[in-house]
Amino acid sequence: MLRCEVAHPVGAKRPQYMDSPPPLVGIVMGSRSDWETMLPAHDTLVALHIPCEMQVLSAHRMPDEMFAYAAAAAGRGLRAIIAGAGGAAHLPGMIAAKTTLPVVGVPVQSKALRGIDSLLSIAQMPPGVPVATMAIGGAVNAALFVARTIALHDAGVADALAAYVTRMHDEAAASTP
Repeated sequence: MLRCEVAHPVGAKRPQYMDSPPPLVGIVMGSRSDWETMLPAHDTLVALHIPCEMQVLSAHRMPDEMFAYAAAAAGRGLRAIIAGAGGAAHLPGMIAAKTTLPVVGVPVQSKALRGIDSLLSIAQMPPGVPVATMAIGGAVNAALFVARTIALHDAGVADALAAYVTRMHDEAAASTP
């Protein structure tokens, strides 16, 4: 089973000892408190044998690192970025402004407005800065959406995705009395 690796500092090379393939998907979030919401994206990608990386990258507290990550992502071999954020939720849009990779936004539930503020912030991007926006807490669907885009050019991922869909069908059918 492939594991998700913790991202290396921006600009750092992958250590030679790492035996896992380089990540194809970056999973970033605005704060450590978003980790639990975003972990299902990691788990889904791992189940589909898609290598990924995961890290906290605050748009407001780490803007230089965020811009460097987004600008370098395609050159490092990433094929998509899943960005989760709560509250003002600027992370997905700011990442999308600095890369041509597909960016999928996951609104994180907030205390004050239960994530509606995050959803609206991520969904209301100006023309030219697209962010595919999932439901509040929709990290699994974000991973599946990214997997579908990768599957267009990767037969192994396409097969894993087909098996996943079959498994979901079989589980649903088995639950019917």
